[in-house]
Amino acid sequence: MKKHNAEAFLRSLSAKLAPRSRHVCVFLGAGSSRACGLPDIDQLKARVLEKLEAPHKELFSAQLECRNVEEALSRVRRIAALLEDDQQIEGLTAPAAEALDRAVCAKIVAELDVSLANLVPARNFAVWAGRSRYSRPIEVFTVNYDLLIESAFDRHKVAYFDGFLGNLRAQFQNDLVESAWGAVSEAIPHFFVRLWKLHGSVNWAWEGSKKVVRIGAPVVEGQPAAIYPSDMKYEESRRVPFLVLQDRFRRALNEPETFVMVCGYSFGDEHLNELIFDAVERHERTEIVAFCYAEIPDVLSEKAATTPNLQVVGRQEAILGGLRLEWSFPEDQDSEFWGEDKLNLPDFTIFARFLAKSTGNMSEKDPTLKDLLAAAVVAAESGG
Repeated sequence: MKKHNAEAFLRSLSAKLAPRSRHVCVFLGAGSSRACGLPDIDQLKARVLEKLEAPHKELFSAQLECRNVEEALSRVRRIAALLEDDQQIEGLTAPAAEALDRAVCAKIVAELDVSLANLVPARNFAVWAGRSRYSRPIEVFTVNYDLLIESAFDRHKVAYFDGFLGNLRAQFQNDLVESAWGAVSEAIPHFFVRLWKLHGSVNWAWEGSKKVVRIGAPVVEGQPAAIYPSDMKYEESRRVPFLVLQDRFRRALNEPETFVMVCGYSFGDEHLNELIFDAVERHERTEIVAFCYAEIPDVLSEKAATTPNLQVVGRQEAILGGLRLEWSFPEDQDSEFWGEDKLNLPDFTIFARFLAKSTGNMSEKDPTLKDLLAAAVVAAESGG
């Protein structure tokens, strides 16, 4: 029976990362945070609902029917914006909706505390991002609110730009985010990694009701974090930064010679799927490799079957060149990248380690590597 060769795929992946002239992007979903010990979106839903107190528990439970946390929170904010005086929707007045928003955000921020996480995978990712010397900036897109990547970048002194300038109440720089690579208006050095948080962050806060700022730490309890307002047509001023960052994602996908690696994303956001699928359909030289730890989503397999530049890599099978086949592995070789007839690369822990090794200049004498190995041992011994 014909199969895809796992060893050959890893070689081809290394080859795709080798040319320094490529535009390399990484898209990280909730699965990458889960690999570091933080909850994914389903776990977050359960934990937030469990820890909310009455009457917020009952009110938010009603909003969660047929919705995830992001969709429910977005709906609560729409209700708060639409109602006046004593008007009610589903038991919520405008002040009650705002109070519910603050209560939910407080639980989310508490659950996404990076001090409880295993930073080793994120630090391996940071090692790769900091050492890769591409002629064009690496762009990291994520829908995760947590501060895992920022913490790892800080730990390894990786310079990055996230769209904000400043420290205590950093302001979003719309013009710098919207400028094209190589443009005169592009004032950020190219060796700065671009980190774009498409759904906001636990350290983004509303300043007033119309402006988002980035503060130096997660928002304090009683203040809503600026996370996932799915659409803000009712208040145009809130388009910055969310729609600006989404447009940045669209333009990155459509740049020439773009190579995108997707890890930990379940393809559950239609508005992001649309951008990804449109890019691979319209640009044959845009390559996207999507790593799937769980089952390959139907929406992804259907698209990959007709667009060869969209490759899907699962643990037991892959869709390469439009062909969906199981993996074959070398019989006499042991590898951290596969075992028990499964490819481990869709696991962010292994994916990040693969990237760190792909920089090609790590050795056991490297203090960064030694530090990481020591941290990995501690995490293993503690069960983290």
